[in-house]
Amino acid sequence: MMDALRHIRIYLLAFGLIALFQTPLALAEQTSAASRGGQHDFDFHFGSWKTHIKSLDDPLSGSTKWTEMNGMVVDRKVWDGHANLEELEIDGPDGHFEGLTLFLYNPVSHQWNQTFVSSDSGVLSPTMTGEFKDGRGVFYSQDTNNGRTILVRGVWSDITPNSYSYEIAYSADGGKTWEPNFIAKLTRVSEGFVEAAPPRAGAGQDGQDAYDFNVGTWQTKISRLMQPLSGSKTWGSYAGTHTVHTVWNGRANIGELEVDGPTGHIEDLALRLFNPKSHQWTVYLANSKEGTLSPPMYGEFKDGKGEFIQQDTFKGRSILVKNTWSGITADACHNEWSFSEDGGKTWEVNWIADDTRIK
Repeated sequence: MMDALRHIRIYLLAFGLIALFQTPLALAEQTSAASRGGQHDFDFHFGSWKTHIKSLDDPLSGSTKWTEMNGMVVDRKVWDGHANLEELEIDGPDGHFEGLTLFLYNPVSHQWNQTFVSSDSGVLSPTMTGEFKDGRGVFYSQDTNNGRTILVRGVWSDITPNSYSYEIAYSADGGKTWEPNFIAKLTRVSEGFVEAAPPRAGAGQDGQDAYDFNVGTWQTKISRLMQPLSGSKTWGSYAGTHTVHTVWNGRANIGELEVDGPTGHIEDLALRLFNPKSHQWTVYLANSKEGTLSPPMYGEFKDGKGEFIQQDTFKGRSILVKNTWSGITADACHNEWSFSEDGGKTWEVNWIADDTRIK
């Protein structure tokens, strides 16, 4: 079953992101991509689907033994169409498996980024990159199989309003030959999606309900340091809404921020995943202008306060980033972001948000 689940993870890793530099060649490629578009390529995927899966037990070994599984796939549009969210549940000979997939659209490259997390990890897997042409999607990635570097190809095909197919293949010779090892056939159940079930019993005992206070719609007021780590004291004010939805049976939530201020309109997405092993939360961020995920932040809530840390870069320099939650009540919360250039000895606050619940 572990090999089969590995193939499922790859099945749910179909896309990626490419940052284009503004050279003449890149501009030409961007113009070509713009004429093609691509943000609606996955519209066929919205809704609820039955899936039948065949997974080769031991790829690239000469094996011909396949495992068959059945389940459900539910996909919905989020973040005003900049992203899709998919939930997977399957049953096979070795038990039950659940996964969550985030699809992010990159408006620069006009490609899709897809990342997957299993119900037992709480951490996103790597991404793959791809696009659709003539009703067929082809995506590539590099991975390892039994310690050897291989190429992975995913193909979406036979797309109709009520069915589609997905196939994964491996190549150990640089793409000269390919061995299919994962075949999924999906049939539509409905155009809508199944609402997430209530969080499991006892979730509050391990921290899974720590973000429940944030679920809902909020009016947010933000103060932002315009030039962090520069000595500047110039702040800008932003205002808008922050909407948070619980997904995946309470194991995750999606936060959508939409504000306006001195630099214009900002739309951010936060994907927060609960790790049942560490009892911590992992947080990923994306901006609608880039369609890429930030490095993950890790943290937890204690005594009514939350603290999350990540290592990132700012203007080419390695820094630490800290996000803190405080002042949490039923109808209000306070959120701050800070940077540190000295390994956490000192911190400079650069983002202060105060949210008030919209009832």
